[in-house]
Amino acid sequence: MLTRINIGPIHPSTHGVLHLVVDLDGDTIDNIEPHIGFLHRGVEKLVETRMYMQSPPYMEKIDYVAPMSVDEAYVAAVEAALGIEVNERAQYARMILLELQRLASHLFFIGALTNDVGQMFTGFMWGFRDRELILRLLEEATGQRMFYVNMRLGGLANDFPKDFKEHVLDTMNYLSGRLKNYESFLEKNPIFMQRMKGVGVLTKEDAIAFGVTGHVLRASGVPYDVRNNNPYYFYRKLNFREQTLSHGDNFARYRIKIMEMRESIRIIRESFEDMPEGDATGQMVKLRSPPVKNKTVTVSREAPRGEVMMYLVAGDQKPYRLSMRTPTFINLHVLNHIAKGNRLADLYSILGSLDVVMADVDR
Repeated sequence: MLTRINIGPIHPSTHGVLHLVVDLDGDTIDNIEPHIGFLHRGVEKLVETRMYMQSPPYMEKIDYVAPMSVDEAYVAAVEAALGIEVNERAQYARMILLELQRLASHLFFIGALTNDVGQMFTGFMWGFRDRELILRLLEEATGQRMFYVNMRLGGLANDFPKDFKEHVLDTMNYLSGRLKNYESFLEKNPIFMQRMKGVGVLTKEDAIAFGVTGHVLRASGVPYDVRNNNPYYFYRKLNFREQTLSHGDNFARYRIKIMEMRESIRIIRESFEDMPEGDATGQMVKLRSPPVKNKTVTVSREAPRGEVMMYLVAGDQKPYRLSMRTPTFINLHVLNHIAKGNRLADLYSILGSLDVVMADVDR
């Protein structure tokens, strides 16, 4: 006989306002039904009622752990619709900021995941301590620690401050060494490994069928990363390499994040080497925008949790229609599939490995 329990909608391990209805056979998961929508606020509809550059603050609330990633995708879609070019220095500057944002997001993931696994408070404190260093760099560049609203049509609100390059490179050197500490500490811990290895397996075929993206897809052996498959800015010039594993379990999803952080550090270093002199500042925010050049545009970006896609139908001075595909809703969809047959105690590590942000799910 199955037992039904409710987890949430407020629970310390659910990464937001998520309600799970779980059917158990003993302590084995038979079925999970996620109930979402607690944070739904109709962002796509709100954008249709605002001028183009009034909407970036809404975009940053979609993924509050990596706000800049969604903001940049929206601004890039508006630039494509209005035919606005981004100069070479601004493209490199955006890449640097986006990869710093990816590092901050992945460090948050490591800290939260170790907390989900249990008896890992050291990992939680390490992740948030090192994330703080990245947030300080983003604050130095944008003036804000969380919601940056730093993207402007054609570039950034402000170019990088003096000595920013040295501060970033020093932090990257420090973080390169720290990643070895994370691996040594976590991967030699029997509790962590028991909760991660062989748990929550998603096969390559199922990953493709469910339409997951990001680390969830690449951990199952599918080498798809927008930065490589549909490159933007100078990722192709810097020989970006997507990180792929084949086991499809919790551990593979964690390992992809570690591998991606190393690649982000490399991209940041090489971007500073290649970035030309000049000015990365974009246009001042004006409510009235230039005439529309392209009525319908689609822009795709690789955010820290997977692919973000913007489908924009441009109207006069504001979007006629905006449709977004964000990664977390799709990735959460596989929870029942990969958790079924596992024990209830493993549910939180499985959910944590998906790197869910509920504001991204609900929008």
